[in-house]
Amino acid sequence: MLTYDEALTRVLADAPFTGRERIALADAPGRVLCDDVLARAPQPAFDHSAMDGYALRLDDLVARDDRTLAVEGESRTGAGVPAALTEGRACRIFTGAMVPDGADTVVMQEEVTRDGDHATFARVPKRGEHIRRRGEDVRAGDAVLRAGTRVTHYQTALLASVEALKVTVARRPAVAIVSTGDELREAGDEARAGSVVDANGPALAALVRACGGAPRVLPFARDTLADTERTLTEALTQSDLVLTVGGVSVGDHDVVRAAMERAGVSLDFWKVAIRPGKPLCVGTAGRTRVLGLPGNPSSALLTFTLFGAPLLRAMQGDRAPIAPRFEATLDGVIRHQPGRLSFVRARREFVGGTVVVRPLSNQASGAVTSFAWADTLVLVPAEREAPASGERVQCMGLIDG
Repeated sequence: MLTYDEALTRVLADAPFTGRERIALADAPGRVLCDDVLARAPQPAFDHSAMDGYALRLDDLVARDDRTLAVEGESRTGAGVPAALTEGRACRIFTGAMVPDGADTVVMQEEVTRDGDHATFARVPKRGEHIRRRGEDVRAGDAVLRAGTRVTHYQTALLASVEALKVTVARRPAVAIVSTGDELREAGDEARAGSVVDANGPALAALVRACGGAPRVLPFARDTLADTERTLTEALTQSDLVLTVGGVSVGDHDVVRAAMERAGVSLDFWKVAIRPGKPLCVGTAGRTRVLGLPGNPSSALLTFTLFGAPLLRAMQGDRAPIAPRFEATLDGVIRHQPGRLSFVRARREFVGGTVVVRPLSNQASGAVTSFAWADTLVLVPAEREAPASGERVQCMGLIDG
């Protein structure tokens, strides 16, 4: 049985790239850049004032014992290039406005007393104070975002500022989702004895979208080899990734592994030493990747989080496909049996200057509540006993959609 790290390495090995497409800036958040984005012009484009105040030549102010200068003209935003500064004079200036030629310092208006056409300065400032220089943020030709960056909403401001109105990004991976089991019914359908509402399909579709994929939810596959093979064959058509849910264990009606083989899937491995989620089936069919997830909701969501999400990100060329880990202080009780790496659902809070994680009470693999209320996974190594409350523990965040 593979460890988590071994399994993840094999899942990500030679992840097939989905291809490129050109999209509008408004559609860029959540997409992965294929090329570096270069600045066409410097940012800021010109020297401008960081404050409302007065632009001056510092040497002129130093030369005046009374720290008083005559005020001549003004510079405001949108008014074009201001007149050059006359020697021995100050210019009224507003935030964001161009610094007039000849000025080398701006004094904020709170430090100035105005008397008609004269301004008295409370102190002698430092040269260059409150001036934002041309190109100090970005120089022309700089790469403002690198290939492999997943664009955030905040980065759209940067892209707009360098006039990247269109960007080249990875095509969204096409993901087919196949939930298996005679007991399944859609939410809202009439209940029947022994039926179970499918919670995994909608959740996985949402998670796929959050990871940049395009989900396609297929009809349920019933617990027969023929029906599961037929549904899998359809799922493999025009898909970059196929997710199956349930039927990958060793029960009498768990037919997914056999159906995968009959549908042309070459299996790599099917067990990982993690809790929950040990039964995980991983394979390929041509360029299509296949992940067979366990059927219990917490197991399905966990295994997708650990393996499906990094795979989807890697297929888009994401430079950081694996969720980063962080340390936090445990506040609560964790039950852990050594032998498998445990992922414990928890919530984190900032308490007294430190990050604290509190495990949720119901850690059963069939529970949907713990993932619904969690925002963190606490990692408990396979070889150790359960950590005590107050210990520092390794954590990772859940997918942020």
